[in-house]
Amino acid sequence: MIICPYCDAENIEGADFCEQCANSLSDMHRPIPASAVERALLVDRVTSLISRPPVTAAPSTPVRRILQLLHESAVGCVVLVEGGRPVGIFSERDVLLKIGSGAAAAGDEPVAKFMTPNPQTLPLDATIAFAVHRMDLGGFRHIPIVSADNELVGVISVRDILRHLTETLAE
Repeated sequence: MIICPYCDAENIEGADFCEQCANSLSDMHRPIPASAVERALLVDRVTSLISRPPVTAAPSTPVRRILQLLHESAVGCVVLVEGGRPVGIFSERDVLLKIGSGAAAAGDEPVAKFMTPNPQTLPLDATIAFAVHRMDLGGFRHIPIVSADNELVGVISVRDILRHLTETLAE
């Protein structure tokens, strides 16, 4: 664990920013990775996980169209954007927990009614270890990646992380 020098909060090894106060921890001493897997977690950045453009829509898009996008794109989530910035996320889990068997009745409703607003995001330079930590704490299977201007760049998933680690182990 790394103790933040600004607020004394405990943070996972490899975290670039304090989870509590958001101050930079990048200048803190990091252990030298002992294996390829440790290196993949502590050194590699989330940008290495982005394999395709994110699937996006406006919050006013009908649920029926969002379900079509999920199916056609074979992805687990759609990021709802306004002006290129993420304002919500709608995932397979939202379909199950918020809509359930009422999909036909909710088909013409705007997805904003069912989305998770203000999704947590990660900056382009976040380490994979920090992404794993953030996703674990929040119970997320997907997390949007944004530029310094908070513009959506991509989305990573637990599956992307597992694929990266599996490829690292195979090398």
